[in-house]
Amino acid sequence: MAEFDNRGFSQARTTAARTSAHEIDEGLRSYMLRVYNYMALGVAFTAVVTLAIASNPSLVVGIANSPLMWVLFAGILGIGFFAPKLIFSGNAVLAHACYWGYAALWGALMAPMIAFTFATNGGGMVVQALLITSVTFGATSMYGYVTKRDLSPFATFFMMAAIGLLIAIVVNAIFFQDVGMSLIVSCLVVLLFAGITAYETQMIKEMYTSSDGKAVVQQKAIFGAFMLYGSFVTMFIHILNILNIMGGD
Repeated sequence: MAEFDNRGFSQARTTAARTSAHEIDEGLRSYMLRVYNYMALGVAFTAVVTLAIASNPSLVVGIANSPLMWVLFAGILGIGFFAPKLIFSGNAVLAHACYWGYAALWGALMAPMIAFTFATNGGGMVVQALLITSVTFGATSMYGYVTKRDLSPFATFFMMAAIGLLIAIVVNAIFFQDVGMSLIVSCLVVLLFAGITAYETQMIKEMYTSSDGKAVVQQKAIFGAFMLYGSFVTMFIHILNILNIMGGD
């Protein structure tokens, strides 16, 4: 009887463990799907803002030929810096405002570049850049999701490399305006943010715990979308820049 009880207890424990693992897998899939849905909606919203501004020549000129371009750039950096506090403040409205405001600023900042591309190379190049970005992002994000390798040791390198490339972009834009340097920097940015996408995906996945309440899951999903959105848009801009430069040659 004791042997039967022990065997029955062991089976019950195994069944409970499998049920728990199944629930975690289902919860994780739902959570990650929410992250990607928010990110996709953010990209779509950015596209609407970008096209709305790009279709208005006076607005494009007003952004491109004024300090407003740098104001938008500073706003993006500012929101990126304060995003964790804003999104995890416990205020759902503030979290959404942070995310959608971030997407709107990116749309306004990209508008002159998109307008220039349409005017010189047509819309096909924009579509091509979007497809390349989507494939690159999808592949690297999938790697970050499925890999068993711990990518956290690369965090410091990613941060320092991103700061270095940001400085190079600003210096080239203000002082040199060299096309060759722009091409090299854009290639490096694409490679860097492909790696960052994998790292962010793994981090977002590890943020999930089955004990989180709905509000916490919502905040984590928005924050995850915020990070992945930033990487996607950054890759898109620099892939489009590469195509513009190569097409111009």
